[in-house]
Amino acid sequence: MSAVIDLPPVRSALRVVGEDVPVPVSAGGTVPYSNLDYAASAPCLEAVRNAIDTALPYYSSVHRGAGYASQVTTDRYEQARDTVRNFVGAWKRDAVVFTRNTTDAMNLLAHALPPGTTVVVFETEHHASLLPWQRGSRVVRLPAPGSPAEAVAAAGEALRSAPAGPRLLVVTAASNVTGELWPVAELSHVAREHGARIAVDAAQAVPHRPFDMTALDVDYVAFSGHKLYAPFGAGCLVGRADWLRAAEPYLLGGGATAGVDEAQVRWSADPQQRHEAGTPNVLGVVALAAACEALTDWDALVATEERLLNRLRDGLAAIPGVRELSLWGEPSPRVGIVSFVVEGRDSRAIAVELSDRYGIGVRDGKFCAHPFLRRLLADGSGDCQGGEGTALRASFGIGTTERHIDRLLTALRRLAG
Repeated sequence: MSAVIDLPPVRSALRVVGEDVPVPVSAGGTVPYSNLDYAASAPCLEAVRNAIDTALPYYSSVHRGAGYASQVTTDRYEQARDTVRNFVGAWKRDAVVFTRNTTDAMNLLAHALPPGTTVVVFETEHHASLLPWQRGSRVVRLPAPGSPAEAVAAAGEALRSAPAGPRLLVVTAASNVTGELWPVAELSHVAREHGARIAVDAAQAVPHRPFDMTALDVDYVAFSGHKLYAPFGAGCLVGRADWLRAAEPYLLGGGATAGVDEAQVRWSADPQQRHEAGTPNVLGVVALAAACEALTDWDALVATEERLLNRLRDGLAAIPGVRELSLWGEPSPRVGIVSFVVEGRDSRAIAVELSDRYGIGVRDGKFCAHPFLRRLLADGSGDCQGGEGTALRASFGIGTTERHIDRLLTALRRLAG
């Protein structure tokens, strides 16, 4: 293994809160925490914390308050929509509906589908994108494709064979299990060929790569703040407004209405207000927008991530008994997410030892992608929280250094030996 070169984060403005925070270990004392669980929840950016600190003194109600603090808060909240639109390259006319997370956003879109919609989705999806369509839609679930070209061909055939009516293709931009990038542009093209729309789960993509809805010709994109260094409970659905405008409100209550009397309720014609009933998570939205504004130096971020990713994958490949999980193999481009198994060892036990003995945080389980992990492991036993049929996942991002990667590799060599 090459010598440790403990480089600082790419930009000082992009430091994360809690870098190398001390954590206890079983031998006694503390060690700096090595956080390799970004794909579950990324740490907070300093820029995001600063935005929250700035917003808090003026925190108030939104949309209906006449006071100065309410006006400031409303302006911040509504400006966040434009920030998010710009971040994902959406059209000005596209709706930005703030939700709790990607799961909430995908359920909102499922709620808004016109009657008779056929939804085509791969079994490789996270449950957030795999399950919401089961209520009232015709779902075509495609098996894991053997290559990106197979994915495009399978999606095209499924859409071609679908009955008349609305059609929606649902796909991830980056797998939460393997980190592999999916051919979104090609899938969008085949969707257009068959008169379908396309919705993209970008939860694991947008923290690692720029995403441009217009260039990719995508109709809907969903992602979560807690994956994007803004862990304050907000996410979003961005996309075409017509289905959202025509659907009944996702939640019934204040803010979704244009008028209420004894005889009827008139719902807001604005699809954003229509589906944001109740007082929204204003600070979560401020945090989400701040993260979007902070993530601009993509060339440097991607270069750093590629270097760390190669170091991790090469190191894992050199440890006897460790097998990386991959759908499309070695050459497939991916983000900073690597899942693997240790031959003859329980994944939960390994994860616990990494934490207790070495102060290293990784994820173990089925990563809320049960069908996909069964496909990768060819093992249908176990559950999402541990036991047989599970794997380990190391994921990283801003704030990760070569030292964090090397600490994991050193610990795994000892535990796998």
